[in-house]
Amino acid sequence: MKYLFIIQGEGRGHFTQALSMKNLLEKNGHKVTGIMVGSRAKHALPDFFVQKMDSEIFRFLSPNFLSTPKSKKSFLLISILYNMLLIPAYIGSIFSIRRMIVEKQPDVVINFYELLCGVTYGIFNSEVPMINIAHQYYFLTPEFEYTGTNKNKFKLLNFYSRMTALNSYKILALSFRMNKDSRYENIFIVPPLLRREVINQKKKTGNYIHGYILNSGYAKELTEWSKLNLNERLHFFWDKKIEEQSVKLTPNLTMHALDDRLFLKFMAGCKGYATTGGFESVCEAMYLQKPVLMVPTHIEQECNVMDAMRSGAGVTDDRFNLNILLAYIPQYAKTVEFKHWVHSSDSVFLYELTHIETKCSNIYSIL
Repeated sequence: MKYLFIIQGEGRGHFTQALSMKNLLEKNGHKVTGIMVGSRAKHALPDFFVQKMDSEIFRFLSPNFLSTPKSKKSFLLISILYNMLLIPAYIGSIFSIRRMIVEKQPDVVINFYELLCGVTYGIFNSEVPMINIAHQYYFLTPEFEYTGTNKNKFKLLNFYSRMTALNSYKILALSFRMNKDSRYENIFIVPPLLRREVINQKKKTGNYIHGYILNSGYAKELTEWSKLNLNERLHFFWDKKIEEQSVKLTPNLTMHALDDRLFLKFMAGCKGYATTGGFESVCEAMYLQKPVLMVPTHIEQECNVMDAMRSGAGVTDDRFNLNILLAYIPQYAKTVEFKHWVHSSDSVFLYELTHIETKCSNIYSIL
């Protein structure tokens, strides 16, 4: 079968999921005929993604959340106003997606949580079935209970998720754990999509804390903590473009440019992992049995953290207070259930992505 990938290009998780999916499909005789990535203007794609995808990548302008002046949390109202100004450009992106579907003639479009792909299907309702993949769809099921205070933002997040899946043929909701029920209408609960490099990584316990921050503003917090805790070695990764591969902010705090192989090497050898709450890297830490400190920056990550803590991943705070992680490390309980769940992913995804019936009899509008 032939597949077209359309990927939401913010953060790291959707990129690694797409790489895993491409490897799985091609290993089993299928073909990825096109790759499209939606992101904000002048946003560079991660080098590891471009190199490992080893295919031509078509880019288009897509809505995104802006960061605050301190480059920490996303702020919603200004992001909405900013994106409204770009509506004419987004209309052009919708037609680019439509043209790519017509040109490549895939059997299936796989949408990695890209809003404009969902909108394209909402407008044109293409005959080519669209399958959606993301952890965010898990929040649409009865399995997830939101217990936070930002209920309106949670509703907005779910509305956004529904918009990405307009006229979706099938929705695959990535989950930290196996659930009693595996299907809710057209939403199927599936394992995380981890890359073979993660599964083959040899785990060891080092004497440093590993981390990833999407927004570079958190580097100031890490610097302040490091200056007060000079006996603790820190190796963190960020999306910030720097001339050197690594830069030292303190004698014991090293910030690395995003490099996938190096990232996994540090993950495998750390004593604990700290992040802003992205689904993919938390899954990697859970697979390698590393305790996690999660500092969510927006409602989506807040939900990720709630879900991860229910699966025993680690602890949370509203800032990078690594003392909390250090205190938790001795209490962390290692289990094998998550590994078993991950190991079932190949067979689950191959079945869900290759068993396609007549689209008109299975179409599901999630709104």
